[in-house]
Amino acid sequence: MIAVKICGINSEESYRAAVGAGATWLGFNFFARSPRLVTAAQAAAIAGADWAPRVGLFVEPEDAAICAVLSVCRLDVVQLYASPARCRAVREMFGVPVWRAVGVRSPADLPQDDEGLDGFVIEAKPPAGADRPGGNGVQLDWAMLRGWQSPAPWLLAGGLNVANVAQAVAASGAHAVDVASGVETAPGQKSAALIEAFVVAARQGCERGQ
Repeated sequence: MIAVKICGINSEESYRAAVGAGATWLGFNFFARSPRLVTAAQAAAIAGADWAPRVGLFVEPEDAAICAVLSVCRLDVVQLYASPARCRAVREMFGVPVWRAVGVRSPADLPQDDEGLDGFVIEAKPPAGADRPGGNGVQLDWAMLRGWQSPAPWLLAGGLNVANVAQAVAASGAHAVDVASGVETAPGQKSAALIEAFVVAARQGCERGQ
């Protein structure tokens, strides 16, 4: 069964919807320029003592920023927009699994070794003029991933929604997907109905691609 990450959880309602839909990971965004930004205290309050695996997203963070979150909110994975070396340093310092977000324009951009990390989030490179390295709703050319032998577990992200995720999974061969804006009615406003529909559609796509 395909794994699904719902990213940008910023309310108890969206958290409950994601858990209820059977999402694999619940993502919290700690990047200041994101419309899905939450503080460490907000993330801790939203998630409570729930067991659901949590992923914290950071962009080129200082150690202090990660430490401030981990001091009040459990994270099971740290997702980083940073260099491979910086990602390894965070992994070693905090003892938490790290996924590196990788922007891709051509097959040459795809990782060829595991970089000493625990996984990758694969998405399209941001468009010209974007003020965020990811979460821009830009769709990747899924076909270029079909023959790629990933050196570590990976998630497909970027421009996914209820209407296209089944096709994306079947075309790319992905075993995990990551969505944020594709389950929103406006930037940062999650829809419980779209979350549920996305999880269903993603898993139908996995069955179709087998």
